Amino acid sequence: MSQWSQVQQLEIKFLEQVDQFYDDNFPMEIRHLLAQWIESQDWEAASNNEAMATILLQNLLIQVDEQLDRVSQEKNLLLIHNLKRIRKLLQGKYHGNPMHIAVIISNCLREERRILAAASMPVQGPLEKSLQNSVVSERQRNVEHKVSAIKNSAQMTDQDVKYLEDLQEEFDFRYKTIQSLEQSDKNSALIKQEMLALQAMLNTLDYKRKEVLSKIGRVIHEIDMLMSNMLTEELLDWKRRQQIACIGGPLHGGLDQLQNCFTLLAESLFQVRRQLEKLDELLTRLTYDGDPIPVQRPQLLEKVNFLLYNLFRNSFVVERQPCMPTHPQRPMVLKTLIQFTVKLRLLIKLPELNYQIRVKATIDKNVSTVSNRRFVLCGTHVKAMNMEESANGSLSVEFRHLQPKEMKSSAGSKGNEGPHMVTEELHSISFETQTSSLPVVMISNVSQLPNAWASIIWYNLSTNDPQNLSFFNNPPAATLSQLLEVLSWQFSSYVGRGLNSEQLNMLAEKLTGQQVSYNDYQLSWAKFCKEHLPGKSFTFWVWLEAILDLIKKHILPLWIDGYIMGFVSKEKERILLKDKTPGTFLLRFSESNLGGITFTWVDQLENGDVTFHSVEPYNKGRLSALPFADILRDYKVIMADNVPENPLKYLYPDIPKDKAFGKHYSCQPNEVSKPSDGGGKGYVPSVFIPVSKILNDSTDPHSPSDLLPMSPSVYAVLSEHLSPTVIETALSSPYSTD
Repeated sequence: MSQWSQVQQLEIKFLEQVDQFYDDNFPMEIRHLLAQWIESQDWEAASNNEAMATILLQNLLIQVDEQLDRVSQEKNLLLIHNLKRIRKLLQGKYHGNPMHIAVIISNCLREERRILAAASMPVQGPLEKSLQNSVVSERQRNVEHKVSAIKNSAQMTDQDVKYLEDLQEEFDFRYKTIQSLEQSDKNSALIKQEMLALQAMLNTLDYKRKEVLSKIGRVIHEIDMLMSNMLTEELLDWKRRQQIACIGGPLHGGLDQLQNCFTLLAESLFQVRRQLEKLDELLTRLTYDGDPIPVQRPQLLEKVNFLLYNLFRNSFVVERQPCMPTHPQRPMVLKTLIQFTVKLRLLIKLPELNYQIRVKATIDKNVSTVSNRRFVLCGTHVKAMNMEESANGSLSVEFRHLQPKEMKSSAGSKGNEGPHMVTEELHSISFETQTSSLPVVMISNVSQLPNAWASIIWYNLSTNDPQNLSFFNNPPAATLSQLLEVLSWQFSSYVGRGLNSEQLNMLAEKLTGQQVSYNDYQLSWAKFCKEHLPGKSFTFWVWLEAILDLIKKHILPLWIDGYIMGFVSKEKERILLKDKTPGTFLLRFSESNLGGITFTWVDQLENGDVTFHSVEPYNKGRLSALPFADILRDYKVIMADNVPENPLKYLYPDIPKDKAFGKHYSCQPNEVSKPSDGGGKGYVPSVFIPVSKILNDSTDPHSPSDLLPMSPSVYAVLSEHLSPTVIETALSSPYSTD
């Protein structure tokens, strides 16, 4: 089943998450129509290879053309119209930057995998639960309701101002008519009656002016209260959700709803300001003793301008945090002289502002950082905000060609000479709109990326302060339950499948050295990333990051299928296997080797005793030579005086090996043949076969390697001419105590 087919079977709450990241940058129609083809391409590799990205973009357009031909024959007018529009959009948007669409599609596919993984996990963690709090949802609805009510009140006040204007015009006309009469006529009873009517009308005007000013005051007060309380909380909640999403958590939505609220409030404030301007106009035409307009209007206008200033200041948000396109899953880690992107958005959507606001990006401006290093931004760092940068027409600006460059210090000091490691130094990308990114970590070598990412995780897990650049002066401890949830997100977002409760239990024991209560235990930053694991030469985080890298590059399909138990201790492993059928095995990550995976199987001796065998862990170097699924298929063990045989029969608990891994085999194993039976130019066909020898005594293995380049045909020939004892001397069993 294709990934897209699995997505379509999700519950509505997960489908809503999928809907959030498909827009005109990559329309869902194309994802649906070209699902199989899209999933068969390597978009992640193309995101770092312009030539490959160009070819993929051309092929994508060809695929769209083929779909156009098909729907044209079916005379589906709506789909024809949409596909023509989409093709034109893709051609125009990405012709000059094909790597950009590769990044977008790669991100979409990865987010789909993350959501599929989240849907398969029955338990929500504490962080995710807090983001989906019913109180928060209720506040969102209240904000939208109040904004709508304020907009209606402002429009109703417009009608009151119009009525006031009409009433004043009538008064002005009747008053001037009387004034134009001769003095003798003014003494008539009819005129005196008219003067009394004008006085009553003036009283009504005074009442209406006070009423309008009172209504305007109430609208301003309601806007002020909404901005000071619920809207501010809503914006802070969105920023917190963005922080969590940046470290692998659920996608953050709600920005379009916030934009709608900000825009309606801005429109209401501008409407109120026009009403106050109209009152000023009426004042110049008519005033009187006790007139409320000259007393109240200046204060109200000052308050409106102040609210507009605050609304605009808070409406600038960093929609996409700084990120290198080469490492889309590691935002806020920037490497010197490598381009990164960052996107700023104005939450007030007013067409008259298009191309009127210019934004300048800087680094570490007017902030206090603990780093001795200083940086400048190279590339295009001044741009105008426009509505073309966004799929929904919002006013935004995306900086795509910024490069951080380290300035040479006259004192020759380096960042790592201070109390902090380079990867603990936080910096800030800021904009002249009084907006800043979340703290970023600057690295000069890609080998620093894992520890830099650990710093980003710890910061955004532990605080919602957007600018605490001295955070690592005294980093707070983290709640173990929340940290484990974030670690599971690393797997779901990076390799498409999160961790279950049993796997998280093993990680908890490895972090704490004991079984503890998740909710109560506080883990220090040093324990997570700086102190070596007991008896090891590496930290917990380095060990875990190496496993992520191993999965991503060498065993990803097996991990996504859920066939790798991975995180299980040796003690638990034996408990699970001891009562199983001989030949039952499981796959786990090495605890003593970085980036290693091993398998352990259960066997039964002639006396009925159970024994366990664990092969020396395979690392990325050995897995580059031979796919792991093929190793499991072809693995052989030589017992004393016996013919090699594969001891791996059932994947725990009882899945036949070929049923579990058959679809991942690279090819069918070669049949054993004589040298004369095959091979080009008289050569014997050869394949790599992993072979181990199990010793009957407790002597150490003779060789450090269990991967020997021996083909089935070679072994067949050797066995015809050599005794098993002679062959045994050339083979050994590299079993590990790992």
